[in-house]
Amino acid sequence: MLVKTDHFQEASPAGEQQVICRNATVEDVEPLYLMIEEYARQGIMLPRSRQALTRQIDQFVIAEIGGKFVGCGSLFRLGSDLVEVRSIGLNDAGKGKGVGTMILEKLIEEARRQRIPKIMALTYAVDFFLKNGFDVVQKEIFPEKVWTDCVNCKKQHACDEIAVLKRLD
Repeated sequence: MLVKTDHFQEASPAGEQQVICRNATVEDVEPLYLMIEEYARQGIMLPRSRQALTRQIDQFVIAEIGGKFVGCGSLFRLGSDLVEVRSIGLNDAGKGKGVGTMILEKLIEEARRQRIPKIMALTYAVDFFLKNGFDVVQKEIFPEKVWTDCVNCKKQHACDEIAVLKRLD
């Protein structure tokens, strides 16, 4: 599978469609919104308004196959030494092709570029993050996350997400 990003490219076997991971632009707000909204309806992600996505568009990476939107993810700074992976999602066309890992690799690359030593996520997809070098940790070690998002979450007092962390230093 051919992977094209701002920083690396891999060859693909004959016949496979090209996968491109790139920084999101304002033109991507609507497909981002629709994907995140679908995950939010399922209780898997926090919803994001179109206005918030527009303001935070520079934090997002999107994946395309054959020019069609198939996935997204974002990186959100929680402190000088910590960023959070947020809103990783794929539609059916992006599943089972390594696209989620490609998105995560691009986000990790950006955290390294910014010299941020820790990257975390709250997730239900623990196996995905473990496969990509993260460790399960206690979510209480992230007060930055608690005061940023958790205070507004309806699951605040009964959170069932698992915290994962990867050290980049």
